[in-house]
Amino acid sequence: MLEPMSPTTVFKCLADDTRARMTLLIAAEGELCVCELTTALEDSQPKISRHLAQLRNCGLLEDRRRGQWVYYRLHPQLPGWAEQMLQLTLQANQAWLAVNSEKL
Repeated sequence: MLEPMSPTTVFKCLADDTRARMTLLIAAEGELCVCELTTALEDSQPKISRHLAQLRNCGLLEDRRRGQWVYYRLHPQLPGWAEQMLQLTLQANQAWLAVNSEKL
């Protein structure tokens, strides 16, 4: 992460339902692979990968490759305010994510 992350950047990145759900699922689980997210969200791999790339490009997520799998987690240099906002949103919206969480 080269430049400071602004609230505008974070909220624009999370303004899509799929990206918001993926980010909160990753925040809840610590790390998820593309295949787990496609199952949880019942969406195609290309669509999930495209959204993950957007979240990575805006600095919210970091990826790591392990063999043929790519795993995503919250970026370790995420500003404290952004991480707190994600954790608060996660805690307040368990019912909203329940269906997706159960599919993991």
